[in-house]
Amino acid sequence: MVRTLARILDGKATAAAVRAEVRAQAEALRARGVPPGLAVVLVGEDPPSQVYVRNKDRAAQEAGFEVRTLKLTAATRQEELLEAVRRLNADPAVHGILVQLPLPEGLDAGAVVRAIDPRKDVDGLHPENVAKLVMGDPSGLLPCTPAGCIELCDRHGIELKGRRVVVVGRSMLVGKPVALLALARHATVTICHSRTRDLDALAREADVLIAAVGRARMVRGGWIRPGAAVLDVGINRLPPEQGGGLVGDVDFDEAREVAGWLTPVPGGVGPMTIAMLLRNTALAAARSLG
Repeated sequence: MVRTLARILDGKATAAAVRAEVRAQAEALRARGVPPGLAVVLVGEDPPSQVYVRNKDRAAQEAGFEVRTLKLTAATRQEELLEAVRRLNADPAVHGILVQLPLPEGLDAGAVVRAIDPRKDVDGLHPENVAKLVMGDPSGLLPCTPAGCIELCDRHGIELKGRRVVVVGRSMLVGKPVALLALARHATVTICHSRTRDLDALAREADVLIAAVGRARMVRGGWIRPGAAVLDVGINRLPPEQGGGLVGDVDFDEAREVAGWLTPVPGGVGPMTIAMLLRNTALAAARSLG
């Protein structure tokens, strides 16, 4: 019997569809005199962060947003950064605030996130929004990467209700929130991590396997239940002696022989993160109208 290769969950195409919807929402808001406003705060000269911010700026402008990028030096003091956030909180033209992480050494990222008005917290990281996610309160803003994972499933007909979802990774950025979002869809969820016993056996139980552990090609083909949907959230840069380039937490070539659905890296979950950031900003702008 010839095994069919996994179908690709194309994050670029799916994100483009979401962004087109957001663009229409932005046009409607502009017609009401409220162009969505996104402020991005970049501290320091971290090269990957600069690339991410440029990509977010471009996507927001293409969506019809008013975009403001505040660039601060790595020597910025904590109070100066907090004051910049407070000014953005008070600006009615700003509906979404994103502080690019990681911050330079010596700055308290947690304090900065807590300083953002939760109604403008388009990353979905403020404790108030996290609490609303835990409580199932739909008035919160959802974290972008986990929401992007669920959106990919929705738009490709991958049912979560009644299915076994296994999440490899327990971070507050992805692992824990994506588990909560899957629970809200009536999935049966198991959260694992790098120290979980018999991790490969638990992964093989998944109808939907979400890898967000931050280890290059950790999830092998033998970890995957035949026909399962595999969402690879990891993005790891290989050293030159291993060929360089970007790879995910899943061994793509092995997984493609077994899985039913599979996200590539790059081009899978990554584009969805920016698309959901834009959706959150448009939502925040709409809510500002009351």
